[in-house]
Amino acid sequence: MDYRRIIPCLDTKDGRLVKGVNFVGLKELGDPAEAGAAYSEAGADELVLLDITATVENRRTLLSAVQRTAARIKIPLTVGGGIKTLKDIEDVLAAGAARISINTAAVLRPEFVAEAADKFDSAAVTVAIDTRKNTDMPSGFEVMINGGRIGAGLDAVEWARRAEDLGAGALLPTSMDADGTLAGYDIPMTRAIADAVSIPVIASGGAGKLAHLREAIVKGHADAVLVASIAHYGKFTIRQMKEYLAKHGIPVRLTQ
Repeated sequence: MDYRRIIPCLDTKDGRLVKGVNFVGLKELGDPAEAGAAYSEAGADELVLLDITATVENRRTLLSAVQRTAARIKIPLTVGGGIKTLKDIEDVLAAGAARISINTAAVLRPEFVAEAADKFDSAAVTVAIDTRKNTDMPSGFEVMINGGRIGAGLDAVEWARRAEDLGAGALLPTSMDADGTLAGYDIPMTRAIADAVSIPVIASGGAGKLAHLREAIVKGHADAVLVASIAHYGKFTIRQMKEYLAKHGIPVRLTQ
């Protein structure tokens, strides 16, 4: 892919669009299908829908929210949250998703990544990596699971390499320290992971201004940027984000 992608993220809880800071203090923002339709129309390249409490509540992704959102958009949809089995993946893809994202289930049973890639193709499998700063880890970043509630005792960069070896088609590393803060992506973490693998890496967590998007790509070596608060609260439109990147020499897909 010769252009950099802007990917709005729809965090959902009980089928409703929500956003928090550092994975807590969730505020309800409306209907994910409505938001997804608006982003699709506005020129977003893809969408990510994460059922952020599915794993913690030990349940599957709410397929109704996936179906409603997929029906309203014209761009690829990646769905994550509560996906633990090949049947879960089958059901999410049947509901309209182009790709799935797995996090906790992949850490607890790494062979699940290989099984998913083997059955559905690597292109359909994204491994999400929630990270938190931890100086005890070789890279300085630890993998977090269960919606960021539990440290996995795994080095984030080491896990990124293994996920690629297992067959992941893309990685979605999210900085829990930066999430929702609007203070910018965790560039050292994003770059460490991007430089360790050859598959696409989507920067996530912390975008608050247009310069942050450029930093994630230029300094963080990301192939795409996930946006949430910066977009949900109407701070910038998708077009403004893309025009800014284009002005700074970063190739983007501009639509009419």
